[in-house]
Amino acid sequence: MPGSASTATATAAVGPVAPAADWHLREARDLAREHGVDPSVGLHDSQVSERAGRHGANELAQSTGRGVLSLVLDQFRDFMIVVLIAAAVVSGLIGDVVDTVVILVIVVLNAAVGAVQAWRADRAVAALRRLAAAQATVLRGGQVRQVPARELVPGDIVLVEAGNHVPADLRLIEIAQLKVDESALTGESVTVSKQSGVLTGALHSLGDRLNMAFKGTTVTHGRGRGLVVATGMSTELGKVAGLLEQGPDLGTPLQKRLAAFGRRLALAVLGICAIIFVAGVLRGESPMLMVLTAVSLAVAAIPEALPAVVTVLLALGARRMVAVNALVRRLPSVETLGSVTTICSDKTGTLTENRMQVDTLVLGDGSEWAPGARPLPASEAGLLRALALCNDAAQAPDGGWRGDPTETALLALAEAAGHPKAACDAQCPRVLELPFDAERKRMTTVHRIDGGHVAYTKGAPESVIPLCAEPFPGGVARAAWLARAEAMAARGLRVLAVARRSHEQLPPEGAGVEALESNLTLIGLVGLIDPPRPEAAAAVRECMAAGITPVMITGDHPATARAIALRLGLVADVQAPVITGAELAALDDEALMERVRHVHVYARVDPGQKIRIVQALQAHGECVAMTGDGVNDAPALKRADIGVAMGRGGTDVAREASSLVLLDDNFATIVAAVREGRRIYDNIRKFVRYAMTGNSGEIWVIFLAPLLGLPIPLLPIHILWVNLVTDGLPGLALAAEPAERGVMQRPPRPPGESMFAAGMWQHIVAVGLLLAGLCIAVQAWALSTGHAHWQTMVFTVLTFGQMAHVLAIRSETESLWRLGLRSNLPLLGAVLLTFGLQLATIYVPVLNPIFRTEPLTGPELALCIAAAAVVWIAVELEKAWRRRQVPRGLATPGRRDEPQAR
Repeated sequence: MPGSASTATATAAVGPVAPAADWHLREARDLAREHGVDPSVGLHDSQVSERAGRHGANELAQSTGRGVLSLVLDQFRDFMIVVLIAAAVVSGLIGDVVDTVVILVIVVLNAAVGAVQAWRADRAVAALRRLAAAQATVLRGGQVRQVPARELVPGDIVLVEAGNHVPADLRLIEIAQLKVDESALTGESVTVSKQSGVLTGALHSLGDRLNMAFKGTTVTHGRGRGLVVATGMSTELGKVAGLLEQGPDLGTPLQKRLAAFGRRLALAVLGICAIIFVAGVLRGESPMLMVLTAVSLAVAAIPEALPAVVTVLLALGARRMVAVNALVRRLPSVETLGSVTTICSDKTGTLTENRMQVDTLVLGDGSEWAPGARPLPASEAGLLRALALCNDAAQAPDGGWRGDPTETALLALAEAAGHPKAACDAQCPRVLELPFDAERKRMTTVHRIDGGHVAYTKGAPESVIPLCAEPFPGGVARAAWLARAEAMAARGLRVLAVARRSHEQLPPEGAGVEALESNLTLIGLVGLIDPPRPEAAAAVRECMAAGITPVMITGDHPATARAIALRLGLVADVQAPVITGAELAALDDEALMERVRHVHVYARVDPGQKIRIVQALQAHGECVAMTGDGVNDAPALKRADIGVAMGRGGTDVAREASSLVLLDDNFATIVAAVREGRRIYDNIRKFVRYAMTGNSGEIWVIFLAPLLGLPIPLLPIHILWVNLVTDGLPGLALAAEPAERGVMQRPPRPPGESMFAAGMWQHIVAVGLLLAGLCIAVQAWALSTGHAHWQTMVFTVLTFGQMAHVLAIRSETESLWRLGLRSNLPLLGAVLLTFGLQLATIYVPVLNPIFRTEPLTGPELALCIAAAAVVWIAVELEKAWRRRQVPRGLATPGRRDEPQAR
C-alpha cells in the first residue's frame, strides 16, 4: 500500500486529468490513475492539501458585489434625474422651497428603489451556494471519514447513499441500485438509474450521462462510490452559477422607454426654455422675470411626477396580482408582462404536475385501458397484483407515497383498483428479489403463494419481452409486442413490460439470474407519463388568443416533450419539429435564429442552451418570458426579459433569479398577470398622454403669445400651480382605470415600440396646440374688450382644459358616456377636487395676492368653462374617428397590423 500511495503522489504532481467533456466516455479506473488515486484507498492528507491549494474550495464563487454607496450613486446617472436635480437647486435659489422638496424626495425614492433592485440581483448566486452539501462521506488513506463538502478536491473518492446530496461532480466507480433525482439540474422528471460503465457515442446531454452524479442533485435510492472529477465552479452547478454572474442585467421595456423619453424630453425642454428666455429679454422683458419663467416652465414641462405615478401604478398592480397568486419581485416586471410575445416554459413542474401517473395499460388481449375510461376487467387482477408486489415503494405516514416516482404511480393505480400493497404483501409475502440495475433494466421479486411461488418481473420492454416464451397474449408475435411498446414510447410514455412465472420450488442458491428471468409469461404493458396540469391547456389557449407564443424548453426526452406539447396544444401534430440539445449544439447562432421562428419544442437542453434560445428569440425582436422552477432554469430566467419562477415547487435559485413568482405554481396564473401588465402599461400611456399634453400646452402658450405681440400670459406661480394640481391627484387616479375592452384579444405591442406610438405624439402636439390656442384666444379677446382679469382667465382655462382632457383620455377609443363617470370614482373625485381648488385661488380673498388672481365675473367664468369643454369635444371626435378606422377592440396601444413571424 505505501508503494501505491507513492505512485499516486507522483502522478498527482504531474496533474493531468481528462477534459470535462470526456469523463463519462472514459473508464473510471483510468480516470482514477490520471487523478493519482487508488479507489480502494483514496487520497492521502498531503495530496488533499496540495490539491486544495491548486483547485480552491469546493464551493460556488461569491461575487464581491458593489458597495451600498456605489449602488446608490449609480442611480443618479440618468440624464432626466440630473436635470431634475438642477431644476430643484434653481427652484430653491429663487425661493420655491416646496417644489424643491417634492423633486428631491422623488429623486431619492427612485434611487432607493433602484439600489435595492441592484442588491437583489446578486442573491441568485447566493441561493445557489446553499445547494452545496454541508458534509460529505469520503475515503481517505483507507479510512471512511465525514468532512465538510467544501474541502473536497479532484481525486477524492466519495461515498453516497439514499438521502445524500451529491457534494461534487462524480464519475461513478461502483453502484448498487443507485438512483438520483436530477430534476433541479436537468429538468428530467423521472429519477435516473445510474451505471458505472463507459458510455458510447460522442454527444451526451447531462441527463444522459448515466455514469456521472452531479453536485446539487439528490440520491433517492441505493448507494454508490465515485471519483471527484470537478469541484466548485468547475461543476455543472458551478457553470450555472457562472452563467448567472455573467448575464447582463437587462432593463425592462418600460425602463428603456422611460429612459429614452426622459433624455429626449429634457434636452427639448432646455432648448425651448433657452429660446423663451432670449426672446423675452430681446422684447424688453425683465431678465429676472424671464429667468423665473424659464425655470418654472422647465420644472413644469418635465413631468417629475412621472416616476412617482409609474411607481404607484406598478405597486397597485403588484398588489392586485398577489390576489391571483402572483408575487412581484421587481416592480417594472409588472408592466413587462404586457409586452411579452413569447413564453419559454420549462415542462417539468410548470406545464406538468411533476409526478408520474399511469396513462395507459395494454392488457393481455391486446386492448388498451386508460384510468377512468372504463372498469378494468376482473381478468386483469393478476396485472394489478404484479404492479403492487413487484414494487419497492410504500405508503407514507401522511397518506401519500414514498419511493421512486414510477413505482409510486404503479402503487396508486393498484390501490385505486382495489389491490392495496399491504394486502397483496400479506397474501403473497416476498421471499426473494433481484433488484433493478441499469444494465439489466428490470427487477424481479419472488412471492410465496399456495402451491409454490410466483415471480414477477417488470422493466424496459426491450429487456423483458425477449425473455418471455411463446405463445404471447392474444396470439400476437413477440415482434408485434415490441412494436407496440415502441409506439407507446413514441407517444411520450415511459413504457414498462410486466411478466410472471410460476415456480413449484425456488431455484437453488447460485443458480443465477437466468433461473428466475427466463421462460416468462407476458401479462401486459404499462405506459406512464408526467401529466399536464389540468389548467395548463386552457392557459396555453388564452396565451395564443392574446398573441403570445408558448415555447417548451425541457431537459426531458424528445418524445415525451412532443407528447406533452401535443396534449397542451403547443404543437398541432405528431410531426411537429423538436430540436434536441445535441442538435442545438451543432447549430451556429445564425442557423438557430432561423430555426427558432418555427420550432416550439426543445428537448434535452442544458442551461447554456436555454440562454441561446432566449437570445435567438430576442434577436428577432421578441419580448421573452421564461418560466421555470429548477436550478437549470435560473440563468435563462435572468437573461429573459422577465423571469417567472414557481413559488411552491420551485428552487430558491430560480426564485432569486426571477422577477415574478407564481405562488400556486399554476401556469394559468401568468395569463392574469399578462392582463394586469397590459392594463398597467395602457394606464402609464394615458398618464404620459395627459401630462405631456398639458405640459406642451403650457409651453405653447408662453412661446406663442409673445410672438403674436401679446404679453406673457402666465406667471411662474401659475405654471407651478397648474403643474402641481393637474399632474398630482388626477394623474395618480388614472392608476384605478379598468382594463380596456378586448385587452386580451389584441396582439402584444412590439417590445421596441416607442411609448408615443399609435398616434400619441400627434395627439400631444395637436391637443397641446389646441389648449394653447384657446388660452391665447381668451387672452386676446379679454385684452381687446378691456377685461382686466385676462391673466386669471388664461390661468383658469389652462387648468379646466386639462381636467376636461383627463376625462376624455380614459380610453383611446371608447367615449366617456360609454365608460361612465362612475367607473373610475377616484379620478372623478380628483377632477372635482382640482376644480374646487382652482375656484378657491380665484374667489378666496386671502389667496388672491399669493396667486396674483382676481375674482372672475359669471360670464368670464362661463367663457373659461366653455373653452375647456372644447378640448373634451375635440378628443371625443378623435376617438370617434379611431373607432371608424379600426375594428372594435383592436384600436389599442401597440397594435400589430402585420402577422407575427414565429
